[in-house]
Amino acid sequence: MRRGACASFLMLCALWLAMACAQAHASASVLTIDRAEAVRSDWNATEPPATGWTSVKLMDYWDARWPDHDGVVWYRLHWRQDDSNAPTALLIDYLCMTGAVYVNGSLIGRDPSLVEPLSRTWNSPQYYLLSAPVLRQGENTLLVRVSGLKAYQPGFGTVSVGDPSVVHAQYRNDRFRRYDIKLINLAMSVVLGGMFLLIWLLRRQESVYGWFALSELAGSLYGVNFIATGTWPFPSTDAWQAFIAAMYMAAGASYAMFLLRYGERRYPRVERAMGALTLLGLMAALLAPGWMGPHRTPWILLGGAFFYLAIGWFLVRAWSVRRIDYVVMAACVIAPVLVSFYDFALYFGWVRGDTYLLSLTSVLTLIGVGFVLAYRFVMAMRRTEGFNAELQREVAAATSDLAETLSRQHATELAHSRAGERLQLVRDLHDGFGGTLVGAITQLEQAPEDMPKAKVVDVLKEMRDDLRLVVDSTARDHSDLTAQLAPLRHRFGRLMEMADIDSRWQFDGLDGVELDTARSLDLLRLLQEALTNVFKHSSARRVEVRLARVEEHLRLRIDDDGQGMTTQASSSAGGAGLASMRLRASRLGGQLRIDSDATGTALQLEFPLVS
Repeated sequence: MRRGACASFLMLCALWLAMACAQAHASASVLTIDRAEAVRSDWNATEPPATGWTSVKLMDYWDARWPDHDGVVWYRLHWRQDDSNAPTALLIDYLCMTGAVYVNGSLIGRDPSLVEPLSRTWNSPQYYLLSAPVLRQGENTLLVRVSGLKAYQPGFGTVSVGDPSVVHAQYRNDRFRRYDIKLINLAMSVVLGGMFLLIWLLRRQESVYGWFALSELAGSLYGVNFIATGTWPFPSTDAWQAFIAAMYMAAGASYAMFLLRYGERRYPRVERAMGALTLLGLMAALLAPGWMGPHRTPWILLGGAFFYLAIGWFLVRAWSVRRIDYVVMAACVIAPVLVSFYDFALYFGWVRGDTYLLSLTSVLTLIGVGFVLAYRFVMAMRRTEGFNAELQREVAAATSDLAETLSRQHATELAHSRAGERLQLVRDLHDGFGGTLVGAITQLEQAPEDMPKAKVVDVLKEMRDDLRLVVDSTARDHSDLTAQLAPLRHRFGRLMEMADIDSRWQFDGLDGVELDTARSLDLLRLLQEALTNVFKHSSARRVEVRLARVEEHLRLRIDDDGQGMTTQASSSAGGAGLASMRLRASRLGGQLRIDSDATGTALQLEFPLVS
């Protein structure tokens, strides 16, 4: 164990020594120049002034030395080159805002626009590979023309000269810190903002996603400041800076609204105040960019205040609630708060440097915030799924209860229906067959002892036919109406023939017409009563029965050429037979109409097929 620990310790020491040697070699092969001479000039100068040079230490911000100077400052540096034929690299780590680079009087690099609208070189280091005849044996001179505006920290940084492999590695490292990481951060902001914007559009009630999307999209527009090489689409640096400041305010206000909504709180007055200030900043950037750009600091501070106050409020909220996603969110927002203090110090010139560090932590912050919002979305979906499962269980239970209730109700209704059918059957037996039976008994009791056998048989057949009518009409729930009418037609046809009465029957459109048991029996009883009256009382020689379907109605008409009915018999208070017919007509859904005079009687009834 001890031998293994000793071996590991020796390996670490060897690695550290190797790294130290490599760093020492790199330092020996690269010269870092941090002293220069500077002189100011006007916008159109193509050469530096001959006098007025002053010694400066790099990094140099000229707004501290010449606070009212907008224009050009020339920087001059010297170094010695032992071998002019050896490949040599040159790295300028900072140049704000744009410039042209000369080595020994030869132009080796120039930005597209050295006057307004200025190009933007400050966001990335500049790397050049030098060789003869640009290089000279001995002393070499680097001359840099820097164009800038006093409001935007114009200046010039250190210069590294030496081994191309070492200098290029330094260039790649500096470019990653100052440009690449911001480009990655910008891409992530756009992707996250767009993704959560789509989520919000699909779930408009979840405003927390919309505010986060807005803060990321506004923040990405502010982040363009760190990668843009020009002021397009704005006509000047002032307009560009005004736009950037307005976007920073909008990002701060949106982020504050996001934290408030995530913390499930609303403060209408505070929210309206933030919205009004943000709108004022946007209007100032649009209408007065020349004023807002150079005076962007108050707006930047206001946007920063939105961030700080909202984050501070959320930290207190997370501490009081201590929910897992609140805690993760709080951890995500602490790191950028701490780093932002350095960035503000760099912005105000309290510290010297060329790299804003917030972008280095914002990637982690974006990942954390994205995770928390995704976590919130997943939890919402799980709650929805749980609610759906619970709803399905409740629906299944309710369906089961409803099915059981309907089953009981159906059984009850079926029992009531059967009871009603039995009662109806009893009434029909009483009214029809019972009456016939009583009449037959009376007739037989009053008949002479030598009553012909055929007369007795006729009475019994009449009773049989009446019973058959009841049986045929109640044997099935629904049957074809024509089939139910056939026995009645046959029976009364024979009776009418025996009485020397010409009976004619006409059915129109009855194919497929079906009536339920009760209505069929009512119709047949009504026909039976009407034809019985014709047979017994009318002294008619001819009777016509017409039953036709007219759309969704049935129309019945019975005409005879008998002696007619008395006024008393045709009234609503007439005989029991007529009252029975009117009752049955009413149950069928129609109204019985009887027209009678000395030349005959016409009975009419129209009722709907469906009750």
